Amino acid sequence: MNPPATGEDDPLRAARILIVDDEPGMRHFLVNTLKPLCRAVDSAADAQAADAALSAQHYDVMVLDNIMPGQKGLDWLRDQRDRGGFTDTVLITAYADLQTAIDAMRAGASDLLVKPFRSNQILNALRKCLELARTKRENALLRRELETGSHGNRRRELIGSSPAITAVRGLLDRMAPLSTPVLITGPSGTGKEVAARHLHGRSGRGAAPFVPIQCGAIPAEMIEYELFGHGAGAFPGAQGAREGLLAQASGGTVFLDDVSELSGSAQTALLRVLEDGVIRPIGTGRAVQLDLRFVIASSKPLAEAVQAGRFREDLMFRITVVEVAMPPLRDRGTDVVDLADLFGAEISAALALPPVEITPPVRAALLRHDWPGNIRELHNFVERALIFGRFPLETLGAVAATGDIAPLEEMEKREILRALDALDGNRSEAARRLGVSRKTIDRKCVAWGL
Repeated sequence: MNPPATGEDDPLRAARILIVDDEPGMRHFLVNTLKPLCRAVDSAADAQAADAALSAQHYDVMVLDNIMPGQKGLDWLRDQRDRGGFTDTVLITAYADLQTAIDAMRAGASDLLVKPFRSNQILNALRKCLELARTKRENALLRRELETGSHGNRRRELIGSSPAITAVRGLLDRMAPLSTPVLITGPSGTGKEVAARHLHGRSGRGAAPFVPIQCGAIPAEMIEYELFGHGAGAFPGAQGAREGLLAQASGGTVFLDDVSELSGSAQTALLRVLEDGVIRPIGTGRAVQLDLRFVIASSKPLAEAVQAGRFREDLMFRITVVEVAMPPLRDRGTDVVDLADLFGAEISAALALPPVEITPPVRAALLRHDWPGNIRELHNFVERALIFGRFPLETLGAVAATGDIAPLEEMEKREILRALDALDGNRSEAARRLGVSRKTIDRKCVAWGL
């Protein structure tokens, strides 16, 4: 009987599956059942062949037989977990009891099926496994965004109709179907992450993960562990293995912001990944092929970092195949009013605050201001307006009158200290209110001697 047709949202359509079973008949049955429905299906007759397959390719899920010659499936699965392998697994066995089920869950299997089973049973088990994996991955990424303060940039559309942003949108749409790395440049706060999400959403990877990574927010000594993952005991305190951020993005898009902040060794490792698509979790001896799209951002000129010896020239050339320059907000005309309207509606709904009208004087002030902090400054300005019930135009005038960056720094310090005072020193909440990361607040307070 032919397997049922799948819809566009069926998780099997994009899945790459590995079957590990020593019985040729079972491998044949599973391959024939799954191949018409999945992106790719490979098979291995024993643990050794499965090791080779996992070292050469990333798989979304495994179908693993428990009783095999040489090494039981559960024992092999435990070894995989200790060595940094995180492939979700459906265990199949002809001999199941309560203890086997408990051992399977402890070893990291997502489900257990007893032989013989019908095709619809294995399909349902795999769908459930893939949905659970996607939910766990989304939750992990959301927690990370909340911790790093990047959850405010989850919009996938570039707002505005100015010629400057229209040109950017056209270039991103042209690049979206390709897998070529894209470098997004521009001053801080111009919306580089939003542009990256726009690119991801219009690509064929839109349903797959989008993983934003703030390179400057991760300690230099930990960046490679975070990016590539590690095995148990890879460094002092690493009691268990951990999947890296790049593996979590498999099939989707990785957004590396502030790439110039990467350490020299991390730059070398990133160049290798860009060249061959292979990651090597630290301390595992494994090499895993991944399908990734890299979108990279920098607010600093990479050529200057190369000249200063802080950035690899070959890496710069590799990531600057296509460069998208984000325009500063002052060059986007009436987009500033459209964005203020949008932010006002979003923040009003999120904080349950009454909206504040953009009157003609407010509109004129928005258009007249230079916005040295760009979209981030505008967002914070609108949030303050909603909190206090009016647009604080005097703060715009102070900066616009001098055209100097120093008053902006003074205003930033004043706003941070005001927020900390209002929140009894709660830096995490102050960072959330101001739309910056907790690390930024900590760094500023250290610089101010607090």
